[in-house]
Amino acid sequence: MAQIRRGLTRSPDPVVAARELAEQLYGPNTGAVIFFCSASYDLERLESALADRFAGTQVIGCTTAGEISLDGYTERALVGMSFPRSDFTVVSERCEHLATRSLLGVCATVAGLLKRLRAQAPGAKASNTFAVLLIDGLAGLEEPILSAIVRELGDIPLVGGSAGDNLRFKETVVFHEDAFFAESAVLALVHTERPFEVFKTQHIRSLNTKMVITEADPVRRIVTEINAEPASVEYARLSGAGSQPLHPMQLATHPLTVRVGGDDYVRSIRSVNEDSSLTFYCAIDEGIVLSAGTGIDMIRDLQRLFARIENAVGPPAAVLGFDCIFRRLELQTHGMERRVSGMLAANNVVGFSTYGEQFQAMHLNQTFSGIAFGGVAKR
Repeated sequence: MAQIRRGLTRSPDPVVAARELAEQLYGPNTGAVIFFCSASYDLERLESALADRFAGTQVIGCTTAGEISLDGYTERALVGMSFPRSDFTVVSERCEHLATRSLLGVCATVAGLLKRLRAQAPGAKASNTFAVLLIDGLAGLEEPILSAIVRELGDIPLVGGSAGDNLRFKETVVFHEDAFFAESAVLALVHTERPFEVFKTQHIRSLNTKMVITEADPVRRIVTEINAEPASVEYARLSGAGSQPLHPMQLATHPLTVRVGGDDYVRSIRSVNEDSSLTFYCAIDEGIVLSAGTGIDMIRDLQRLFARIENAVGPPAAVLGFDCIFRRLELQTHGMERRVSGMLAANNVVGFSTYGEQFQAMHLNQTFSGIAFGGVAKR
């Protein structure tokens, strides 16, 4: 059985980092590579070095708000995973200029990608195929892009993550083939006969405290009023965040949720603005009723998740994971980061801390989603 390779380098020099990652991931059977890199790298030099080291290999990737590697949670690093062509058929395409790209154009791109996959793997179907989406985490366009993609994919499962930039909120980029692209998304379709399990979990539960968005700018995901009061002031009062200036740690540990189809979904706040408005990571609108949320035991939740994964595919040979940055901030606040980091490493997770997660047709916050790969091919 060909190996899914995993790699990690902490070298701050992008040329050295690209070389060290290639040495760990590349082999004669390598068909495709996915990587995640700290936004602290000189991306122009890293782009050139990766294009050189992986010339002729299909490569996708993005910047992060932190990485997940062989050692668990990692910072200021370059991590990746490679897939053997003997077991995986991978096709990928990018969508650029998301703000002006028509959704019909996105649908056409996905339809063309499906056609390419089926030409290379005639047996590809929903049970042996999955999709991975990496998307600009600051463009604020995950929901419409996802809607167009899923419309074409049908029952093929999809997971993914929104690129980060270490909580600077300046620029997030995705990588496709040999270059980084802003305001873009990359979609990969993967066919394999290996067992895999697409998963999502969250540890946030809703409380009884309710609040209504009474003024908002949905296009920019900005809420200016909650309950007809300045948004940040009312949020802090009702969520229990307190009267101190709101920072990412407080936002992570005092989440808001919305009820959709009988389930609770987190609507994380990205930033507090000078005019007391709130910028969200997910779609919002006037009239939406939000609830204050609280985290239950994240460790127990992850233990249950990995038990389900092992029951589905056996001990995972590798896990491609997308973990919200607010989960990591919450763990740091409660002194649990090291323990969860060890759990991720023990289960062979490679991935990154995101500005949002994609699961099926939903753009989510404060979840851990991904794909777990078994070690034995289906028969």
